[in-house]
Amino acid sequence: MTAPVIVIHGGAGGHTDEIREREAEYRAALEHALNAGAEALAEHGGGAVEAVRAAVMVLESVPLFNAGHGAALCSDGSVELSASVMRGSDRAAGGVAMVTRTRHPVQAAVALLDEPEVLIVGKSADALAVAKGLEQIDPAEFVTQRQREKLAERQAGGPETVGAVCLDATGLLAAATSTGGLNGQRPGRVGDSPLIGAGTWADERVAVSCTGQGEAFIRAGAARLVAALIEQGQSLEDAANAAMQAVAQCGGDGGLIAVDAHGNVVTPLSTAAMPRGVWRAGEKPAISVP
Repeated sequence: MTAPVIVIHGGAGGHTDEIREREAEYRAALEHALNAGAEALAEHGGGAVEAVRAAVMVLESVPLFNAGHGAALCSDGSVELSASVMRGSDRAAGGVAMVTRTRHPVQAAVALLDEPEVLIVGKSADALAVAKGLEQIDPAEFVTQRQREKLAERQAGGPETVGAVCLDATGLLAAATSTGGLNGQRPGRVGDSPLIGAGTWADERVAVSCTGQGEAFIRAGAARLVAALIEQGQSLEDAANAAMQAVAQCGGDGGLIAVDAHGNVVTPLSTAAMPRGVWRAGEKPAISVP
């Protein structure tokens, strides 16, 4: 048995006026997400997958973050959501992209873990969610006035994407990532968040969730790179820093969270802020916003 650990992020970006003014709300939301993940571990012998799903579902429900309700808008004012989940024990993986009706895209990603496909997009992804009994809503319900204003002003630099990683008591690792993409993105654009190996990775050694300029994380293969370097003998910290350097070499910035099989945690970032938190069994959640 190992001591469980949950790590979450609310997206890397600039230390905006909104973050400064609403820091207490960010902290409360992060703590709520960590507690939801911890409760999932405690209830009915839940494991790492259940924990990351529960934590990300909370973050998808908070309009301060760019995922689910309150996600960033495409250039035409629509919302296209993406998410992925990976289970480290057998490298089972699931991803959905361009989702428009499924309330919690992370649930749809989890639903793919034991299916033959890894990535489903668009209407087919929503149809899969319907077949799995997942809640559907009118696409307009994802849209908030806050994001309408950001689109009109083409604002950028705030938190992007949410994610969670977990090491459970049995030693199982899992990772999940969810996003609404980039403010004003071209409809149909898909970033790193639903792509296994780019925005999300979990195996028997480490679980990783990334956030930032998605195209750079894709080109760097950032999440898988962390795992590959650990497999070659590097420490978690060195591997994560090397992955962030690879992202920078591809012209991007952002951050990532990772936990290894020993319970070590890293949260490197190259932006001014990345709201994040860590929960360990028997300890008070540790929250950081800038």
